[in-house]
Amino acid sequence: MMKRPFSVLMSLYYKEKAEYADQCFQSLLAQTVPADEWVIVEDGPLTDELYRLLETYEQQYPKLIKRIPLKENQGLGLALRNGVPQCSYELIARMDTDDIARNDRFEKQLKEFDDDPLLDLCGSHISEFEEDPQIIVAQRKVPLTEKEIRIYQRRRDAFNHVTVMYKKQAVLEAGNYQDCPLMEDTLLWANMLKNNVKCKNIDDDLVYTRIGKGMYERRGGLAYYRKYKAGRKKVLDTGFISLRDYYVTLAVQLVVAIIPGSIRGWIFRRLLHGNG
Repeated sequence: MMKRPFSVLMSLYYKEKAEYADQCFQSLLAQTVPADEWVIVEDGPLTDELYRLLETYEQQYPKLIKRIPLKENQGLGLALRNGVPQCSYELIARMDTDDIARNDRFEKQLKEFDDDPLLDLCGSHISEFEEDPQIIVAQRKVPLTEKEIRIYQRRRDAFNHVTVMYKKQAVLEAGNYQDCPLMEDTLLWANMLKNNVKCKNIDDDLVYTRIGKGMYERRGGLAYYRKYKAGRKKVLDTGFISLRDYYVTLAVQLVVAIIPGSIRGWIFRRLLHGNG
């Protein structure tokens, strides 16, 4: 396989634990095919601990790290919107700073782009953990083929955002990330699919994602539901989903929002994501 240069795009904000970010960075260094550039958007002022971590990596790998500091916290969508144009290479891999990439993740994804020069977007399944990546508590599988992805994306995300590798031009032509809390990635997929990008998912778990204790339980309440509804309205406005899709997803989310947190967690683990 001919090595193609690519960037890794990450957003870092003050609530991130330096320990988690360090584990993420170490997983990137351990790749069988490492990235040529890390674009790290600093989404507002960070903690002293995070600044020390960034400075340590910057000193050790000065040609690898490109820092994009934002004066104020803008949220994930706008942070990534700032980051995409700053990526030096056409291929960009997304990564969250509290997750861990399997050491062959980039090698497997690059092969897909080598095998199909027309491919624009490629993701994979994820394994979810709470503290120890060796102890998997759930798995989120996604559809594999473009036909399946297009159907699935109308009501649920057909890509695990932290696993994707995509072409910079395809993202920019779809309008880039936008300010859409809870759904910055959902909105991007809708716009990209509407633009007829070529896409697929790899039938493998290439990223270990840290869900944190109580994460599923927090996905409830009317405040969360209102954000969800506003995000879905923006997705509806793209024309990618129908009114029926819109109302069905709102009805499901309303039920999920008002049930007790313990039951919500069980539903996410057992029914929506599947037991790991």
